[in-house]
Amino acid sequence: MRPERFLLKVDSLSKSYGEGCPRCSGPGATLDRNHCRRCGTVYAVRGVSFELYPGEVLGIVGESGSGKSTVLNCLYYDTVASSGSVYLGSYREGAEDALAVSAQAKRAIRNELLGKVYQDPVEGLRMKFSAVANVAEKMICAGSRNVGAMEERARRLLGLVNIPLGRMGEAPERFSGGMRQRVQIAKALSNNPPLIFLDEVTTGLDLSVQAKVLDLIMDIQRESGVGMLLVSHDLAVVRMLATRTMVMLDGRMVEQGLTDQILEDPQHPYTQELVHSLL
Repeated sequence: MRPERFLLKVDSLSKSYGEGCPRCSGPGATLDRNHCRRCGTVYAVRGVSFELYPGEVLGIVGESGSGKSTVLNCLYYDTVASSGSVYLGSYREGAEDALAVSAQAKRAIRNELLGKVYQDPVEGLRMKFSAVANVAEKMICAGSRNVGAMEERARRLLGLVNIPLGRMGEAPERFSGGMRQRVQIAKALSNNPPLIFLDEVTTGLDLSVQAKVLDLIMDIQRESGVGMLLVSHDLAVVRMLATRTMVMLDGRMVEQGLTDQILEDPQHPYTQELVHSLL
């Protein structure tokens, strides 16, 4: 039975780039996919709503430009949503819109209640700082000041993601792509957040490295019960990790359901195309 208390609730989230015009924002709006030819406004995310529950992995799939990564960017405050509401079960018992709070409150939410693993580790890590310092940085942002305790936890987390003890003092710029992603995972876990965002975490990695990263994510999720929002264009990755899946096209959610249901009996024509391309 599904828990009553949600971990994350997203209501009518939208993100546009441009000011809009009567042709694209008024009644009977006309778009070329998610783009207005007249004023150039791009509607990256349009009225997306969903819920995520504790211990659940929700996958978001879609082609490049579908808006799936923009959803994560809005939720992690990497970009400002144009409209919509977001509620976190771990913040004010889910009663206050996390998009409408002060900048200080957003920093606290981001550092204490959320973690994110970026597709490009350069966005999520300080490449010239040591792996230990990268993990400790997020703890410092959350208010930790005990250097010894932070270093101990950082080393424990880096060990958990299989970074060799002798390399924890090295900077990620000297690491392989797979090792950089594992450092990001350790950093995302540093403050025991109830929710982690994963953005195309295996893109660009060799197949053998992909398998190791995915196995690591599965182990962490199974042992910690952390909720995860997973963005991927790879349906095989989603099949392996996600309990439920939502499909995006041109900024809109066109289908959602249990992952097995989505992959075995897709209803929307676009989802059918995605699934058939995997076969």
